[in-house]
Amino acid sequence: MKMIRRKLIIPIIALALVSVTACKDGNKNEPAAPMSNEMHQEKPNHNNSDGHHNGEDMEMAMNGDGNAQAILNDYFNLKNALVADDNGKAKELGAILATSLGNFDASQYTDAQQSELKDIVVDAVEHAEHISESDIAHQREHFKVLSKDLIDMVAITGTEMKLYEQFCPMYDGGTAWLSTKEEVRNPYYGSKMLTCGKVQREIN
Repeated sequence: MKMIRRKLIIPIIALALVSVTACKDGNKNEPAAPMSNEMHQEKPNHNNSDGHHNGEDMEMAMNGDGNAQAILNDYFNLKNALVADDNGKAKELGAILATSLGNFDASQYTDAQQSELKDIVVDAVEHAEHISESDIAHQREHFKVLSKDLIDMVAITGTEMKLYEQFCPMYDGGTAWLSTKEEVRNPYYGSKMLTCGKVQREIN
């Protein structure tokens, strides 16, 4: 009886070892699942009670001027909606960004800076409002100018967190935008050409 049991146990153990090895080998050859936009984004630091903000969907520009930071946070949320080809969410976030821009207080800056910031904000509000009312193709057209406005704003307000100015050579003769992530996620083409572009420069 002992001999029979040993004969049965040995092949069972061998079969189990083969199965474990096959799983490990299979996992080695299996490509890693691409990270979703949610995996690349961080939670915002402002109130989410209005229901427009899902904490998993956000990038956050930390430190720097508080008002400018709130604007950047809303800008990044809008960018992410365009990356995700989400016209409806981009409309909501365009309206939120327009409000944040309208609430911007430039009183701490010099007279010359205040004048420049006022022009930037007026233009940015106009484009954010258009985004809140447009189809996704027009949203992306307005986001191009909005991004230039935000790049100009950051040049004055600064930010203590490293930002990336990214550039897509394909969209409208070449177009830039800001991101907190080095990895390119293109808001102008979304899923059609998600990684089209490059880091043009680092800010900070």
